[in-house]
Amino acid sequence: MLRSSALKISEEMNSELIIDSQPSEVTLALLEDQRLVEYQCEKSDSRYSVGNIYAAKVKKIMPALNACFVEVGHEREAFLHYQDLGINFLTLKKYTKQVLSDRKRLSGMDKLKRQPDLPKVGEIQSVLEVGQELLVQIVKEPISTKGPRLTCEISFPGRYLVLIPFSDKVSVSSKIKSGEERARLKQLIQSIKPRNFGVIVRTVSEGRRVAELDKELSILLKSWEDCLKKLQKSQNYPLLCHEETSRTVSILRDLFNPSYESIHVNNADVFNEVKKYVSLIAPDREHIVKLYKGSVPIFDNFNVTKQIKSGFGKTVSFKKGAYLIIEHTEALHVVDVNSGNRNRGVDNQEANAFEVNMGAAAELARQFRLRDMGGIIVVDFIDMDSSEHRQKLYEYMTELMRNDRAKHNILPLSKFGLMQITRQRVRPAMDVNVEEVCPTCMGKGTIKSSYLFTDTLEGKIDYLMNNLGNKKLRLFVHPYVAAYIKYGVVSLYRKWQMRYGFGLKVIPNQQMGFLQYKFTDKEGNEINMTEEVELH
Repeated sequence: MLRSSALKISEEMNSELIIDSQPSEVTLALLEDQRLVEYQCEKSDSRYSVGNIYAAKVKKIMPALNACFVEVGHEREAFLHYQDLGINFLTLKKYTKQVLSDRKRLSGMDKLKRQPDLPKVGEIQSVLEVGQELLVQIVKEPISTKGPRLTCEISFPGRYLVLIPFSDKVSVSSKIKSGEERARLKQLIQSIKPRNFGVIVRTVSEGRRVAELDKELSILLKSWEDCLKKLQKSQNYPLLCHEETSRTVSILRDLFNPSYESIHVNNADVFNEVKKYVSLIAPDREHIVKLYKGSVPIFDNFNVTKQIKSGFGKTVSFKKGAYLIIEHTEALHVVDVNSGNRNRGVDNQEANAFEVNMGAAAELARQFRLRDMGGIIVVDFIDMDSSEHRQKLYEYMTELMRNDRAKHNILPLSKFGLMQITRQRVRPAMDVNVEEVCPTCMGKGTIKSSYLFTDTLEGKIDYLMNNLGNKKLRLFVHPYVAAYIKYGVVSLYRKWQMRYGFGLKVIPNQQMGFLQYKFTDKEGNEINMTEEVELH
């Protein structure tokens, strides 16, 4: 009963993707039934994405680790273990030499003679040497003090298929249960794929026509060819040969499903990029991509900002006064479940503990995705005497995480009431600071009279418009301050517009602290006016 109800909930969920594109970063928020479940923020200058392929050189061989360090342009050298070379490494090594030896003509993969498989057990110094040129792919981004993790098993993921050069194997996702459908897909791919290419058929390929799969296969093959052409033409290392699709498209590729009600974007360029991609993978759903043109920040409009501030941080409340305490150390994440001062709906202590723990499990499953928590996670649930309750909690947690894209493993509760979970980690855990630093005292603890705050703002507006010549300004302030500025028929806002022109817009922003403010120009670029020294 528990399992079927959880499945029903997951199937009926409606999803919305909100994309906030700013000059310095792009932030994506995935809502399920209007609740924030995934949050991704990427800086515009971020270059080390999982999936990027580099032509690089071996920097150091470490026999003791059976690994080597490779220079890919990061401040810390990337790590490549012998086990990550892959069974087709010798074929990759030979073909890379062929490509580099002939800078004018690209050698065809169909004529390539495959080399013997690399032994599963071996020594890295027997196959690699310092200065050797390699084609490598990032599988794990730099985390903490560690550089990127690499592999030589190159792959190109798409919506329906994953292309693997130097392999001839066709694999079908184990989540496709129908034997007849599995056989159909395998036979279909075998008939259209070129020689010396392997393919993994993803779950969403179930029921797809040959034309759709063939079209995507052609796109992936083109990506591989473009990667080789870059390798062939350049002699500078490290070289970025293939860049993973933008964060927006990457998330869409992995997450998109028919339950998406809408995708809202606040930037015209990103809107066109997303619409083009959706029209490729689901032409009948192109209409759900919408360009947001409102003056209120897009995250404020869809109630994302409030959920970010309440969902991150050390303490997270979930229902009826119960809360989680989440601590992140170098080795693992630790979560403590507390009933708090909740009003107990039941008198029985055991039943109360079970109810709190079930609510905590639901919130935890959301937090794992929201923060992209990975590695080892230890959860200290409230002690329960009933073995039936402990088993139900374990089954419920397993069911809640069934749709989690990250690979994970969950162990039943130990005799100490602890649940141990491992979850795949390819990026640093999302850590959003929800505490607001006073923007006016600069940490001194004393501020000017808040009554004079609007005078300060006016002084900066005057400086920007009359001294610097910015005739179109947007001023973002806390909603309470915005309401004060706009209050009344002849408001302070109207007086400013009469004095400085109608190019001035005052916009409420929930991300601002009470006496915090931000100016942007007509292109949306922030103008730094938060200096400690006032401008007059």
